[in-house]
Amino acid sequence: MKNKIVLITGSSQGIGKTIALKFASLGAKVALNDIAAQEESLKKTQQEIGKDAKYFLADVSNHEEVEKMMAEIAKEFGGLDVLVNNAGICQDRTLAKMTQEEWQRVININLTGVFNCAKAALPLVVSSQGSIVNISSIVGQRGNFGQTNYAAAKAGIIGFTKSLSKEVGKLGVNVNAIAPGFIATKMTENLPGQMAGIIKQLTSLGRFGQPEEVAEAVIFLASDKASFITGSVLNVDGGLSA
Repeated sequence: MKNKIVLITGSSQGIGKTIALKFASLGAKVALNDIAAQEESLKKTQQEIGKDAKYFLADVSNHEEVEKMMAEIAKEFGGLDVLVNNAGICQDRTLAKMTQEEWQRVININLTGVFNCAKAALPLVVSSQGSIVNISSIVGQRGNFGQTNYAAAKAGIIGFTKSLSKEVGKLGVNVNAIAPGFIATKMTENLPGQMAGIIKQLTSLGRFGQPEEVAEAVIFLASDKASFITGSVLNVDGGLSA
């Protein structure tokens, strides 16, 4: 990854931050992204990485902000080799109680955000014959109680990934997705103890994953070692989907 230019959306904390730190540790130049409300966290992440990182404020659901961010990245770094579409939120509720706003906000950020970023980044990634890695979820493959909005968005990412890979493969661009299982982050900290225990029992490895384990999978798919892999979904779930 030496001197590769990488953009990770939603990288102020959690899995996104871990992915950014991993790329930086391997010599990449990292473009960090999140919304304005997360600017302080972005600054801290940038400081941890040092001179090879810059942060860019943009709401991925807003195509104008995304296009502006891509232009700034191109000007600052001179191009883009890897796009990691990681930004996402949860607003869980059963469908009977889910509001229109809760449905639309999750779709806008988790799915439309992937469209906005991939579309805006595509000329840069094609120019570098780089790669796109989209963060989906096991929930997009199997569904989950109270997550119709989240599951629909994450399933959409898988279809998007497979379709885009067919469009840009001939241009030398690889497009893949990762479907994490339950990863030890702030999002899973709020699970009731009984629920957490059940999930661990259903997971072959008997535990939650670590953000670093997702980051390693992203690095692999973005590297030359995955040069003949495109349109694929790599499950990082400890065997939960087995």
